[in-house]
Amino acid sequence: MNTDCDYSSAYVSLCTNTDLVGHGMTFTIGRGNDIVCMAIKEVAARLVGKDTEELFADMGKTWDWLVADPQLRWIGPEKGVIHIATGAVNNAVWDLFARTRQKPLWKLIVDMSPEEIVRSTTFRYITDALTPAEALDILKSNDSGKKEREQTVKQVGYPAYVTSAGWLGYSDEKIATLTKEAISHGFNHFKMKVGADQADDLRRGRLIRSLIDDPSLLPSGTKARDPNSAELKGKNAGPTGAVLMIDANQVWDVEEAVEYVRGLQEIKPWFIEEPTAPDDIFGHANIRRYLAPYGIGVATGEHAHNRIVFKQLFQAEAIDVCQIDSCRLAGVSEVLSVLLMAKKYGVPVCPHAGGVGLCEYVIHLSLIDYIAISGSMERNVLEYVDHLHEHFLYPCSINDKGRYNVPTNPLEGYSIEMHKSSIAEFSWPAGSYWMSAKEKGQVPQ
Repeated sequence: MNTDCDYSSAYVSLCTNTDLVGHGMTFTIGRGNDIVCMAIKEVAARLVGKDTEELFADMGKTWDWLVADPQLRWIGPEKGVIHIATGAVNNAVWDLFARTRQKPLWKLIVDMSPEEIVRSTTFRYITDALTPAEALDILKSNDSGKKEREQTVKQVGYPAYVTSAGWLGYSDEKIATLTKEAISHGFNHFKMKVGADQADDLRRGRLIRSLIDDPSLLPSGTKARDPNSAELKGKNAGPTGAVLMIDANQVWDVEEAVEYVRGLQEIKPWFIEEPTAPDDIFGHANIRRYLAPYGIGVATGEHAHNRIVFKQLFQAEAIDVCQIDSCRLAGVSEVLSVLLMAKKYGVPVCPHAGGVGLCEYVIHLSLIDYIAISGSMERNVLEYVDHLHEHFLYPCSINDKGRYNVPTNPLEGYSIEMHKSSIAEFSWPAGSYWMSAKEKGQVPQ
């Protein structure tokens, strides 16, 4: 579907009358940046002159203020360009908040009381699925174990899966090399793209399966994992405990999706991600129902544009895995509402990442989910792609067990601040990279 990508971001810095600055961004794949940046300027203008401590005192109310401009709301409401622009701005406010308290964002939120987290969450339009009182009960029920879970995840890391080995267009040699590298780094969840050609997908899937199911490729001292363990049961894990997922990026109609994925059952995917249009609630529910007898689940959320779409996915029992995106939703306050709904409906959250800054963002969200909301990371995995991290002051990292390390720097906030040198080089259209490309006649259209 997305055949011509320039990995990009619309980046915003909120300045105060002190030295404190908050940073936020939203991921795009190219020319849409110009439109998103215009929208960000309009949304962020609502914050000019506001007292930061008043904003921080009630982050749910702050979120409501950001989406409440009637003229800007009209071109949503709460979806599309205006919504992802709001995500960049809301994330920047949260970054500013965390920096004032000298805590990474995840730590800022898990240290809040249940009442403070509820006050920081938006509930508009979802109270038929989750009320503030229900959310408070969820948070209180997990409150006593937060310190223990925090220590656990700091010691072992947060489980991750790798996507980079399974992109369409890679040669078999490259697929094999990248897959073996991922195995050697401790990963046991792998994802591949599908949808262009069923026979080719099956061939590539067999290749990946032959590698991830091979016990001789496991890192030295590593034992095969039990496919029937609580962590892996129902995931179609192979003999080494390795799990394969497939991602179609919205290419099919409903019946086409069912037939296509049935033809891939030999490679034993845990789930099919984005099998059809991201707004089609009943379509996902039907695909899930028809694929269930084959042991294949359904995942989506990368392009679910607000909490209301997630509410309906949960209510319709349309998905097995919830894939929040850190800046497709309108920032942390809306993400919290989806995490809380997912907990109530018993759906594991496995966030989307991989673009510019998304890995840096979403580790915070998964930590909040595990420590304060769901209380479990047993079946959860967070997407990881090993590129573009060098542009950030506080890049995410992976340990030797294929797990995210926990961000601990008290100055990093939401971990999204970019190096000034990267901004100077790659800012469109006047960055040095683009000026050089223009001189060579190589600027993309």
